[in-house]
Amino acid sequence: MAATRLELNLMRLLSRCEALAAERRDPEEWRLEKYVAALEDMLRELKKQSSKPAPELLNEYTRKVDFLKGLLEAEKLSSSTEKALANQFLAPGRTPTTVKERTPATKTVHLQTKARCTGKMRSELLGTDPLAISDSEEPNIRKRKGLAPDEKQSAVELDAVLQHHQDMQEKLAEEMLSLARSLKNNTLAAQNVIKQDNQTLSHSLRMADQNFEKLKDESDRLEQHAKKSVNWLLWIMLIVVCFIFISMILFIRIFPKLK
Repeated sequence: MAATRLELNLMRLLSRCEALAAERRDPEEWRLEKYVAALEDMLRELKKQSSKPAPELLNEYTRKVDFLKGLLEAEKLSSSTEKALANQFLAPGRTPTTVKERTPATKTVHLQTKARCTGKMRSELLGTDPLAISDSEEPNIRKRKGLAPDEKQSAVELDAVLQHHQDMQEKLAEEMLSLARSLKNNTLAAQNVIKQDNQTLSHSLRMADQNFEKLKDESDRLEQHAKKSVNWLLWIMLIVVCFIFISMILFIRIFPKLK
């Protein structure tokens, strides 16, 4: 299916936003935030169209827009440690936005942002100017020779901070896995309980139906028995009345009235 005009505009604006995110921006830079807001509006409109792209492509667009939005929110944090931690949880895109890209631009932006945050953290611990450290020099800070004892101690403290954040992430992941397993076990247990309750309810319904049928049969038998009893009593009363009537007539005939 050919891309619509809205989708083409979305791809162009997304590529422009990725390029802006890869650059070093001033704190007062406002274009990227406005562009990302426009991307969100265009993405909502694209999802409402009848000729919208495949669900996989829509999910990829959403993933990239959410990444850029999270990147802007992370940049607004005050602490370098908070920025580094927030960048750890960002999920870049999986496929390139344009044909010219070999690797997804959001993944490159993610790596650059992580390197900048790490460089700022190291600069704060070492007491140096972060602008004096280039992106190519940041991974080689600990490899430089002739570090002073204070700088070595700061590097050790930095490694400890980074290790602490990594341990926190691993612990959080383990807790999430544990919660997922617990939720799964609770769901299975609840499912078994509901299944047993359904079986018990079905058995109770069958027993109730059987008891209702038996009660109906007994009611019919009792009704027939009651009808038979009434018939016999009626005949007996009729016989008694006839006998009394005949006896009275015979008595009158045998014993006439005295004059």
